[in-house]
Amino acid sequence: MGATTSSKARQREATRQALITTARALFSRRGYAEVGLNEIARELALTKGALYHHFGSKAGLFRAVVRQAQEEVADRVVAAAERQGDPWEGLLAGCREFLVASSAPEVRRVMLVDGPAVLGWEEWRALDEESSARHLDEVLDQLMTARVIDQQPREPLVRLLSGAMNEAALWLARADSPAQLEETVAALRRLLGSLRSSPGGSPTRQPPVGRTGSAEQRA
Repeated sequence: MGATTSSKARQREATRQALITTARALFSRRGYAEVGLNEIARELALTKGALYHHFGSKAGLFRAVVRQAQEEVADRVVAAAERQGDPWEGLLAGCREFLVASSAPEVRRVMLVDGPAVLGWEEWRALDEESSARHLDEVLDQLMTARVIDQQPREPLVRLLSGAMNEAALWLARADSPAQLEETVAALRRLLGSLRSSPGGSPTRQPPVGRTGSAEQRA
């Protein structure tokens, strides 16, 4: 009896994962609005009822697809960060990996374009906070504790950095030169570098943007 129950559970999970994989491929190629449930079910020789059984609706299936994409990106970010021996270098490596992973076509459309539009901003943001944003918050906490960056409210910083990187990933997905990734990473390093504390404990001062020369020269 137990073996039969376990076998059925594995079969259900296999069907569920197959639906997510198939739907993700279709959603990433053509977009949420252009893909129907009948097409997804037909790809796997299933009935539409089987899809409803597992996810309840097309939106429910899409939610599972977005969650999977976000978790995969977060796993790549964490792996890249953990390969570094230093928390600061881990932050830089993780941010770079986020840009690379999120700008991939099969991720960008599902996670950054259709995700907020279909699920709504609040639900999409909640999923993001369970994955990449949570890891970003954790590493910023470590860096503040180590006095690498100054103590400050983390939530505004997490949201600002997340928003900047999401926008950069959308732009990179349409970039026509591989050099633009490294240019974006360099800009991000400069942005993050402005958060670092100086040896005396105060933030490292950056030159004013768009202003050159001494006060006497500007007068």
